[in-house]
Amino acid sequence: MAEVRVDPLSGLKTIVASDRAARPGAGLTTTPAEAIDPESDPFLEGHEDRTPPELAAVRADGSAPDTPGWRVRVVPNLYPALDPDSPEPAPQPNRDLFSATAARGAHEVVVNAPDPVSSLADLEPEKVALAVDVWRDRMRAHPEAAYLHLLVNERREGGASLPHTHAQLYALDFVPAPIARERERFGAYATRTMGGNLLADLVQDEVRRRERVVAIDDEAVLLAPYGARLPYQLMIAPRRVRARFEDDGPTGAALLHDALLRLRRRFGASPPLNLWVRTAPRGAEHFSWRIDVVPRLTPLAGLELGTGVHLNVAAPEQAAEELRSA
Repeated sequence: MAEVRVDPLSGLKTIVASDRAARPGAGLTTTPAEAIDPESDPFLEGHEDRTPPELAAVRADGSAPDTPGWRVRVVPNLYPALDPDSPEPAPQPNRDLFSATAARGAHEVVVNAPDPVSSLADLEPEKVALAVDVWRDRMRAHPEAAYLHLLVNERREGGASLPHTHAQLYALDFVPAPIARERERFGAYATRTMGGNLLADLVQDEVRRRERVVAIDDEAVLLAPYGARLPYQLMIAPRRVRARFEDDGPTGAALLHDALLRLRRRFGASPPLNLWVRTAPRGAEHFSWRIDVVPRLTPLAGLELGTGVHLNVAAPEQAAEELRSA
């Protein structure tokens, strides 16, 4: 039977209707990514002149900036959505109806590895861990930001314009509404429970129940969220609560790599996906970081775009069971 679930962290509603996966044309499948053309790959080692000058890099041999020899490389986005010097827009005649501000902030690209691969799953675990460490370092480089959004888009269906594995960091001067809503829910839960942490208590209960847990290691827990909005959505949550991902402590990189490998084994190829780091917005008193992984196996249609209510045709319990054995 279909049911409407409320995500404990966001408050958003999802219709879970597994029977709809059996309707014609609704198969949850994917195909392998196309090989990367080395001639057109600006992130390939040796093509450093095709990007803006690097902001930072991990270099094992002490090589000079903007030359080969790097292991992870950070550059400004060539087509930035944010600019620290963005001018204020012209005032609108009716500010009660039309408002706009300058799109100020930073927009960076982290090239996760010199390897010409399209998924983090194709890298060795050590390379994923190094890339995640650089994600955190770059988040620390923007302490003035109201919110830091670190994301990875994989394959064109996931919004990637370039196939070579890379992350993007948006340093925003405002807190987006969904994050503000989560901040409010964390605060309300702390008040209601005399100081409890919403994500910590959620993870503790999920581990006790086991039905949606996929894997656990020393740093984090991998699970299919109760209110997953899309099929095979996953969440990596720290075993010890820490509000900000950019603070010292475990990153969950090993479990992130494990999650991506499980998805690849389940579908026979790495699916298109989006993943992002959820960290505490500036000034949040109660929060906890996590990593969300969202495969793009089904399109967003009129229900999702028109109402914000998602339709998930793979129950999280089913997804967790399949991925545990993957």
